[in-house]
Amino acid sequence: MSAFSVDNQKNLMLFSGRAHPELAEQVAKELDIAVTPQTARDFANGEIFVRFEESVRGCDAFVLQSHPYPLNSWLMEQLIMIDALKRGSAKRITAILPFFPYARQDKKHRGREPISARLVADLLKTAGADRIITVDLHTDQIQGFFDGPVDHMRAAPQLAEYVRSNYSLDQITVVSPDSGRVRVAEKWADFLGGAPLAFIHKTRDPLVPNQVKSNRVVGDVEGRTSILIDDMIDTGGTIAGAVGLLKESGAGDVVIATTHGVLSDPAAERLANCGAKEVIVTNTLPIAEDKHFPQLTVLSIAPLLAQTIREVFENGSVTSLFDGSA
Repeated sequence: MSAFSVDNQKNLMLFSGRAHPELAEQVAKELDIAVTPQTARDFANGEIFVRFEESVRGCDAFVLQSHPYPLNSWLMEQLIMIDALKRGSAKRITAILPFFPYARQDKKHRGREPISARLVADLLKTAGADRIITVDLHTDQIQGFFDGPVDHMRAAPQLAEYVRSNYSLDQITVVSPDSGRVRVAEKWADFLGGAPLAFIHKTRDPLVPNQVKSNRVVGDVEGRTSILIDDMIDTGGTIAGAVGLLKESGAGDVVIATTHGVLSDPAAERLANCGAKEVIVTNTLPIAEDKHFPQLTVLSIAPLLAQTIREVFENGSVTSLFDGSA
């Protein structure tokens, strides 16, 4: 054997941005590996510096970064990490964005507007990402913005399993917050044993962000436990208004289930006082202590991310993890 022979054994390495290190540690524990040590700091003018403390040459790199406020800083940090890996000769780089930044800007509503979700995808590709792993995109079309594989994972099976374990299925109605998410609600209904559906008819002013006028409930919710589903809660105005409308329509308990708890102010206060029995979110985004309230339940997305990483690393089937929701 030549002294210059190359060891072709694949080497999985997990890297974490500073936005949500707890999630990275949970994922690392599921994979039975350690997060790769690194030095990361901010200069006085806001520039970010990153250096990995171990060789990354030839590795299969997975770069996990959550994107809470200040979103732009954490996005830039992830891009810099990917660039450092690329220049360090990593064999393959997978960017993990549990909450895809700018996902709500996925199309032009009026002239002279950006499509910022596409820009983010282009930035990731330019930095050196070969693949993306994300959870519950705001719209499925964003998958097509990235020129490479996108593993679009779903949190609904995990959230629905929690609901199955804690609420009586024969009393449940799945409620979509608008007509656009009825298809998602249908999948939820399947997870919950064929539960009936309802949706809220609402109007939105495209000129006023984060404000929605809820109109009426379409479907039977009287006396039933309403599982109100959505992909994210930002300021909480939409979902709190929906809870009030369901209560006015005679619903029993109202349970909110969502993947991404953005919880921009004053979301925590609104959710705590809106009348919901429980608010179930995952930890795709870190939730600060001052954003916690008695009705909040946080489920870990780490097992799903770890399974996905394992399948990608071993060239297995990511589709098998969709549990019928692909």
